Amino acid sequence: MNFLVGAFKPACHVSFTFSDGKSRKQVSMKKENGQTVMVPLFHNHENISGKISVEPVSGKKVEHNGIKVELLGQIEMYFDRGNFYDFTSLVRELDVPGEIYERKTFPFEFSTVEMPYEAYNGVNVRLRYVLKVTITRGYAGSIVEYQDFVVRNPSPPPPINNSIKMEVGIEDCLHIEFEYNKSKYHLKDVIIGKIYFLLVRIKLKNMDLEIRRRESTGSGTNTHVETETLAKFELMDGAPVRGESIPVRLFLSPYELTPTYSNINNKFSVKYYLNLVLVDEEDRRYFKQQEITMFRLGETS
Repeated sequence: MNFLVGAFKPACHVSFTFSDGKSRKQVSMKKENGQTVMVPLFHNHENISGKISVEPVSGKKVEHNGIKVELLGQIEMYFDRGNFYDFTSLVRELDVPGEIYERKTFPFEFSTVEMPYEAYNGVNVRLRYVLKVTITRGYAGSIVEYQDFVVRNPSPPPPINNSIKMEVGIEDCLHIEFEYNKSKYHLKDVIIGKIYFLLVRIKLKNMDLEIRRRESTGSGTNTHVETETLAKFELMDGAPVRGESIPVRLFLSPYELTPTYSNINNKFSVKYYLNLVLVDEEDRRYFKQQEITMFRLGETS
């Protein structure tokens, strides 16, 4: 990793090595520039340790006023870009003021780190975890580098998971009943259900099931709500008749889903919905939306 002195030439190279880097699971993470990188995966209350190496450019020395590493959990609102709210902040001093002439390695350890929230990269908000190394210098300007990592926190299956049954319709025109086998799903689950047509006096031509994610950020007059359609699954193509039933079987694993997040650090929430869409021959659209709960089951979900 290169660092710039002013805007011209690198002063040194800094690298991060995690203690269990060879055995720890790596997951993909999309950076702000759109690139996808592989980073280590951690869970709440794990130890985070390793080594940080500082290597001056050949023939140079690095004078500094101290070196430190910070473990930061940060939330950034995109409408307030550049301002981070730190909900976790731990510091370890690595070196006292001095000079570095050749490669020097510093061990670090953060024990049983409290990381209650999952890493999240949404439409208007980002929650991230980073290791931040700062080589403090005077006139030459401090050197700062970051190493991202991801936190995911599995949860046990809910003890109660009721099915969803609802009747919807338009008076004297359309009456349908739909049911889903449960209301809470893990990220690799399958949505199983049925759609029953009890009354059909509208000429329908197709029916889709959508998975929608609603992200709410901010509060009061500064609340921002964004809704994304993450999946669209065709249930029916053609006109149904009274008494007909349409099976639903939608696999969730192909989609980039997260758990449901409720008021994370008073900054944002993420909810999921199943949206049933019917379209008639005049292209009029009829909707029925139902909230579902998503949760992470084990390390693979």
